[in-house]
Formats: sequence, C-alpha cells, structure tokens
Amino acid sequence: MIAGLGDMGLSLSMAAVGSALGTGVAGMAAIGAWKRAFLQNKMAPFILIAFVGAPLSQTIYGMILRNSIQAANMPPESYTFQIILGLGAGLALGFSAWMQGKTGASAADALAETGKGFGNYIMVLGVVETVSLFVMVFIMTALPK
Repeated sequence: MIAGLGDMGLSLSMAAVGSALGTGVAGMAAIGAWKRAFLQNKMAPFILIAFVGAPLSQTIYGMILRNSIQAANMPPESYTFQIILGLGAGLALGFSAWMQGKTGASAADALAETGKGFGNYIMVLGVVETVSLFVMVFIMTALPK
C-alpha cells in the first residue's frame, strides 16, 4: 500500500508555474526600465530586482503545502480529494504569483520613471502576496492532524 501520496506535487508545481510567469513578466518590465535609463544616460535602479523576485515566494508556499498534505498521511481513499485540493491550492498560489509579477512590472516601470514610491509599491505586492499566505494557511489548518 502506498502511504502519504499527497497531492502528487500539484500544489508545488502549479505554484512554481505561477512564479515563473510572475518573475518573467516583472523581469521583462525591469529590463525595459533599465534600457530606458541607459538610453537616457541615467543610473539604472538596481532595486527593481525586488519586484522581479517577489513572485518566487509562492513556490516556497507550494512546497510547504505539498509537504503538509503528504505529512497528513490520509488514506488512499482520499487521494482524489488530495489531488483536487493540491490542484486548487496550487492554482490559487500560481495565479497570485502571476498577478504579483504583473503588479511588480507596473511598480518597476513607475519607480524607474519617477524614482519615487518604492515603499508604496512593495506594500501593494505584499497585499497580493497575502492571498498566497491565506491559501497556504487555510488549507494547512483544514488538514487532519
């Protein structure tokens, strides 16, 4: 008998897909902002990398959630439920990461153009991040002990 199969890694993989999409979108915006700065002979703000890396945390949340689902060691009869649970949670984490990347892209553009507002932009990325934290924590608390 197989025990602790969990969600087959779906929560982690879906979160990682979202992180890849989010970092890609934010990265493209940061590169564009740096290019504009170079063309204008201005300093290219290195801090834009913070917006690019923000969506990576959702992959970590996906891994923590996957491990928690496996550790719950639910019976084989619940594997379909576990897979649906992991897929749904992973999609939520992934979409949060993707939207965080899109938000980071806008933040990178705005900061590079104005040189102002870093704290405000990071706060908005934090609000988007909260969705992922809620998903991870709420699913983990719903798992049997």
